[in-house]
Amino acid sequence: MTSPLFVTRDETLLDELLRLAAAAGITPEVASDAGAALRSWTAAPLVLVGADAAEETSLLGPTRRPGVHVVSWGQVPHELFRTALALGAESVTELPRSDTWLTETLTDLGDQAPARSLVVGVVGGSGGAGATTFACALGQVAAHRGHAVVIDCDPLGPGVDRVLGLESHDGFRWDALCQTTGRLSGRALREALPKRGSLGVLSWYAGTAGSLQAFAVREALSAARRGHDVVVVDLPRAAPPVLEEVVARCDLVLLVVQPTVAGVASAARLATQLGRGPQLRLVVRGHGLDPRDVAKATGVPVLAEMSDQRGLAEAIDLGLGPVRSRRGQLGRAAAGVLDRVAVMGRAA
Repeated sequence: MTSPLFVTRDETLLDELLRLAAAAGITPEVASDAGAALRSWTAAPLVLVGADAAEETSLLGPTRRPGVHVVSWGQVPHELFRTALALGAESVTELPRSDTWLTETLTDLGDQAPARSLVVGVVGGSGGAGATTFACALGQVAAHRGHAVVIDCDPLGPGVDRVLGLESHDGFRWDALCQTTGRLSGRALREALPKRGSLGVLSWYAGTAGSLQAFAVREALSAARRGHDVVVVDLPRAAPPVLEEVVARCDLVLLVVQPTVAGVASAARLATQLGRGPQLRLVVRGHGLDPRDVAKATGVPVLAEMSDQRGLAEAIDLGLGPVRSRRGQLGRAAAGVLDRVAVMGRAA
């Protein structure tokens, strides 16, 4: 059971609790008396008992359990603390003063996150390396296995929604998300984004001059991780504050490099900026220098190699996304990366 239990007959208090629950994306069970509350008392993940019903409920001697809070509208009378103690409540909460804490608590109930969601950052070692394309390919393949989202953190890129053919789909973009405050629900974010099947995207509206603040990226990434099995982030090569903010939260960072002298030189500089941590790996795209030489020159191990894919531009222009077939170059490379990361996670 994921619905919290609200126990109150106070209409003012109930209206406020229902408003906070709606903001958190939660539908509660409401009991107007203590007898009705006992039926769901032990099963509910959270129980909020109104000040008007606290004494009546305590007299019935409900099972002692965690997650019980007494809630009062306005100033808390002194005797309510004794009643809360008899009820076994963890706290006495005063509204509207504590509405932020209560909203966050309710939001957490709605986030049935995977046991271990994966966050993968993808960045191009040089311009035109194909990082956005590979990020979208990862998202498409991951969506066949569970809920996945591709987050566009590169305001100067083509837009992950366009690459995936989702630019005309309704849903939240960064433009709206950056105007919100407070904690985001993972489930609410997943349901609000433009999506196709199990794959969602977070990008900008077409033609807007996008810009991001680190705090907005931090909150969106946190909510995305709580609401998806795999989160793929298309990273900018510039914008150090955003780049550092996301990289610090990634389980894996993929540096997509073209195996040319210029491509490797550019990737080596970016690898230095990223710190060459244990989560940094190379994806070598195209033909040219030997991947072993690329790894040696950049100081970063190679995780995947792939050739250029025929018909890629056509697939994207048709709105199909880069992975037209999972047997293609991009599909096999993306699946290989996800499989290897899963093995690495189990070994850790």
